[in-house]
Amino acid sequence: MSGNLFVVATPIGNMGDISERAKSVLESADLILAEDSRVSASLLARLGIKSRIASYHKFTEVRELERHISELLEGKNIAMISDAGTPAVSDPGKYLVRAALERGIRVTPIPGANAAVSAFSCSGSMGNSFVFCGFLPSKGAERIAKCEEFLSFGLPVVFYESPMRIRDLLDLLTPLCERIVVSRELTKQFEEIFVWKGGEIREKGEFTVVAEPKKVDPAPTIIDPKLLELLKNSNLSVRDCTEMVLRLYPNMKSNEIKRIFMINKKGE
Repeated sequence: MSGNLFVVATPIGNMGDISERAKSVLESADLILAEDSRVSASLLARLGIKSRIASYHKFTEVRELERHISELLEGKNIAMISDAGTPAVSDPGKYLVRAALERGIRVTPIPGANAAVSAFSCSGSMGNSFVFCGFLPSKGAERIAKCEEFLSFGLPVVFYESPMRIRDLLDLLTPLCERIVVSRELTKQFEEIFVWKGGEIREKGEFTVVAEPKKVDPAPTIIDPKLLELLKNSNLSVRDCTEMVLRLYPNMKSNEIKRIFMINKKGE
């Protein structure tokens, strides 16, 4: 019988956010895979956990993939953690999770702190949905194109950004968004959450940005004038004319079409 791959969330700042379940899983795991073994060793030491730990990061996750799959198939339980937050979300881990699922190995989430959800919940956004972007490409046309792509969905977008590029991100977002909320150092001692209105910003720490794109009114659909004239001169009722136009212009609203014909009727 194969073992279990646990995807374990660790604190993004405040150590009090580690769950009892996470501690129990880490204590009992045969192996802990860590994004940075030095960072995680410090965390485990503070928790008094002495489980075996190995590095598993973006430079080794493909190379070491089959070895860890073999360990799981042999019945070992593996816990995967990142430096902070949840693995496989803007962090290494996707390859192992995917391979484990494809091989029929049980994958179990151990949820905990999450910067994207925390930032959105404290953003004051009135919507119930958001789009998660994570980190944009670092520079160039690809960065701009990817930013515009995410904003084009018309929903609030959650970005992660480093202190070195936070000013560039805000400059990029400002003309495209009607509201931007910045979270800096979430759950840490110097945590800040504020609405961005320009000016100076402290370029230190880790940033999570919730950006609400400007609403763009869709271009109105223009009905072919010849068709309008033809229908106007027919003996069809407004209702029949509306139904006919809807078949040709399915993206239009019936009330909008009906209003056009009512105006034409009054002008006769």
